Amino acid sequence: MNATESLTLPVLGMTCASCQHHVEEALASAPGVQSVHVDLMSNRATLDFDPTSTTPVQLVEVIRGAGYDAVLPRTGSGSAEPSANGAPSVEASRKAWGTLAAGAAAMVLAMPLDSDMGSLDHWLMDMAPWLFAIPPAFLRWSLLVLTVAIVVWAGRGIYENAWRALEHGTTNMNTLVSLGTTVAFVWSAYATVLPAAGRQVYFDAVLLIVGFLLLGKALEAGAKRRALAALDSLARLRPVTARRILDGVQAVVPLEEVRLSDSILVLPGERFPVDAVILEGRTSVDESMLTGEPTPLPREPGGRVLAGSLNYDGAVTCRAESLGEATVLAQITRMVQQAQSSRAPMERLADRASAIFVPIVLGLAAITFVIWLFAAHSLAMALANTVAVLVVACPCAMGLAVPAALTVAVGRGAQIGVLFKGGEALERLAHLDAVVLDKTGTITVGRPVLAGIRSLTPRLANDLLRMAAAAEEQSNHPLAHAVIDQARALGLTWQPAQNLQIYPGRGLSATVEGHECLLGNEQLFRESFIPMPDQVRPPQQGVTRLWMGLDSVIVGYFDARDALRPDAAEAIKALRPMGAGKNELRVLMLTGDTAEAAAPIAQQAGITEVEAGLDPAGKLSRIRALQQSGLRVAMVGDGINDAAALAQADAGIAMGSGADLAQEAGDVLLLRAQPAAIPDAIGLARSTLRVMHQNLGWAVGYNLLGIPLAAGVFYPTFHVLLSPWLAAAAMALSSVCVLGNSLRLRGWQPNA
Repeated sequence: MNATESLTLPVLGMTCASCQHHVEEALASAPGVQSVHVDLMSNRATLDFDPTSTTPVQLVEVIRGAGYDAVLPRTGSGSAEPSANGAPSVEASRKAWGTLAAGAAAMVLAMPLDSDMGSLDHWLMDMAPWLFAIPPAFLRWSLLVLTVAIVVWAGRGIYENAWRALEHGTTNMNTLVSLGTTVAFVWSAYATVLPAAGRQVYFDAVLLIVGFLLLGKALEAGAKRRALAALDSLARLRPVTARRILDGVQAVVPLEEVRLSDSILVLPGERFPVDAVILEGRTSVDESMLTGEPTPLPREPGGRVLAGSLNYDGAVTCRAESLGEATVLAQITRMVQQAQSSRAPMERLADRASAIFVPIVLGLAAITFVIWLFAAHSLAMALANTVAVLVVACPCAMGLAVPAALTVAVGRGAQIGVLFKGGEALERLAHLDAVVLDKTGTITVGRPVLAGIRSLTPRLANDLLRMAAAAEEQSNHPLAHAVIDQARALGLTWQPAQNLQIYPGRGLSATVEGHECLLGNEQLFRESFIPMPDQVRPPQQGVTRLWMGLDSVIVGYFDARDALRPDAAEAIKALRPMGAGKNELRVLMLTGDTAEAAAPIAQQAGITEVEAGLDPAGKLSRIRALQQSGLRVAMVGDGINDAAALAQADAGIAMGSGADLAQEAGDVLLLRAQPAAIPDAIGLARSTLRVMHQNLGWAVGYNLLGIPLAAGVFYPTFHVLLSPWLAAAAMALSSVCVLGNSLRLRGWQPNA
């Protein structure tokens, strides 16, 4: 089976949703391309392809063949850097304002040519009588020259883009604007060369249309840049150099020269260049840009630090553990970029509408021209209304409605330590009826401590602890940490275990000091047909018991106690009113622990529905049962033992830590391993969905109202017509309104 490669290409020249659709269609039909998504927000194409059937160079040529341009990512990277295409330039703004100024001047110069003078014309005649003394022919030719000069200087790209689309048999927003302004210009040029009574000129409309389009693009580019700011800020976190210590000599070297296990010195106020373990020194570390945790965290020798985190108050020497794309920062950046480029289900409706939008508008413009020509017997009025229809239509607003909100929300989520893995995950999270919580490591601290050791044989308790530590050393279960921490605290040492076998949700077996060692819950021992001892005191409430057997005989047990996370009760209280509609959200706890251990934790957290003693298959079965009853369910777990349940749930929420980032199994990853992040994630998802609906409502409503208004549908009743330049202003501002509304999510706050 051929391996699939992923590639992200910056795409140049896209201006609207129709452009996005054409590029996507061209790439999807290329040989070897298995999936493709083109993002209008960041001007990127993300695709999976078979390298034996096509190459990145050939894919760039496919984009160019569709009438657009693309560039290859830098060597050694399969993804593009955050695009700067959305950055507004001084040149673009200068052209926009220059064209609008010329359009305003043209409007004034054209007033003496208007045979139907209004109050404004009479006021201008009183203020500047010399203007009305200029020969009309001179004014017309002056306007013609001014229009040609300004359009060639500022608007040439609009017409070139429309021409390229025409050459490839496609249409886009530039097609509408180019056709509308060309019609207006040709008629005005005809009226200039062959002047006659009643022949108006629309040079001012041409300039204002082009000016408003350029202004809209400049404003839109600035809004896009702000929408993508979270990704850019992540990319800027990692320093480009590091203080490497080699043979006792310190030298500042480019980050690319740092190798694994190199010693790195980081001074106060500097950011860590790599993921590392501290060797010498103590400090406080700010990881807020990575995890959303606002409080600086203490770090001492043996503590782990992440690339991009800020060293506060101590000079530390650390050992490089992860470099480049393997760092947690790089993984977070990659996940945010992928999520921002993903497609939300709601976007499919907008995609289908955008694909046919321009052809429909062209048809409506033609109908408008014919109806007005025969109904009003006025070629000038028919032309004006046709041009207004062509320029008022805005496919951009529809194409940006969903991805703009998604892009900002994913970036905002990353800032507060919530990573959405795509638009679909975000939408599902916004519609929930129940949240299922694992216990250990989710609503508890996940670092239990031993509360007692009991030997049921002549063996000493410390002997059992030593052998258990040997078996648990290769396990990542919280109870394993409790055993190992206690053994190390007592200064015990042991030989590595052999033949380790993990039984998810039940325990493990290993060969320790020549004995077959079994550690786990009662279920594991019953499955192994090992009888449980009689007359053993049951564990106290809130205590988890870990049984130990040697050579098929139970020799003792360990009692461990975990603590509720400080914010768990408040988080669960905040979850309850977040049910779909007006219903209360059901909150359940599913745990593999005993009922005796789970009950007090659930009571402290405020959870009334608890099911204990469940292995991974049991949790999966319970999730399915909830779904079959008609509920939309989110599962919150640690991403390892709960992987199957996370995958089955409508929304899987993984409680993550930086070290395990790449292994998490959920649709949403909480970098802050705190229950308070759960309602934060749901709240942000719901706010985002509201903004998506608002954007789509605005985009659809704008076109449903703007196009008939421009076509003159309301003229017989209300005597209202939309002039071409006003139509252009409305068109330019429509997509800016969508982006502006989406940018409100940048300021979203928990409990907002």
